[in-house]
Amino acid sequence: MLSHILTATAYADPAFQTPCLTTGNNVIDMIINAGPMVKVILSILIGLSIACWSVIVLKYRMIRRANRESGEFMALFRQRKNYSSLYRDSERLPDSHLAEIFRVGYAELSRVGKSMDSRNLSEVSANPEVLLENVERAIQGGMTAERQRLERFLPLLATTGSTAPFIGLFGTVWGIMTSFQEIGMRGAANLAVVAPGISEALIATAIGLVAAIPAVIGYNHFATRVRGIENEMSHFAADYLNMLKRDLMRKGRQEDTSHGQAPMQRLMVD
Repeated sequence: MLSHILTATAYADPAFQTPCLTTGNNVIDMIINAGPMVKVILSILIGLSIACWSVIVLKYRMIRRANRESGEFMALFRQRKNYSSLYRDSERLPDSHLAEIFRVGYAELSRVGKSMDSRNLSEVSANPEVLLENVERAIQGGMTAERQRLERFLPLLATTGSTAPFIGLFGTVWGIMTSFQEIGMRGAANLAVVAPGISEALIATAIGLVAAIPAVIGYNHFATRVRGIENEMSHFAADYLNMLKRDLMRKGRQEDTSHGQAPMQRLMVD
């Protein structure tokens, strides 16, 4: 009977009731009542989460716009009358990766054609591989630049996905350490003393997972989309180079040059 009285008296002590009274039951209250170190860690995780969601939205819009404009460019490419008019039309599609590959190749072809005299152009028309090596190198450089543009900020998603859980775990460990220090100071270890501090500490792990899971999903999704776009650029570049080779050889075999134009010049306007 005496033990029941002592137990009831102990639980009635305000020192044991204080954690339950000062700590809220929802997530916002637990974040507000967390320790300074845990708040700093939560701020870092929330900032990373906002940054990752911004990257996800921007990348989704960028890739969707690039695919839409590339579809429009392919329609123009199939209906092309000559390369020069196609180049002018492609400038209306600045976000298309396929249009950018075409523009880079056409610019290099024009530059090399202007730097050669008529005799060299005739020789190149008979052996177009020499000229197309320069065009191919320019196209490879354009593909690399496009891939880098599409992959920009994706490392942030990968970094957040791999580090955010550990950052949150550090906040949890720190909060639990603080809770045990409070237990030692109060000299009591009942659930009413331990639970509020531990629940506040676990918020850090939860926020870390909230930041990491969308980042991992977003990174895997966009990395797959970028690889698909890279394959699409490779196929288009191969078809483009083959088409240039066929056109250049056909123009080179034509003995009659229209208006005194060299084969390379006629390739641009035909």
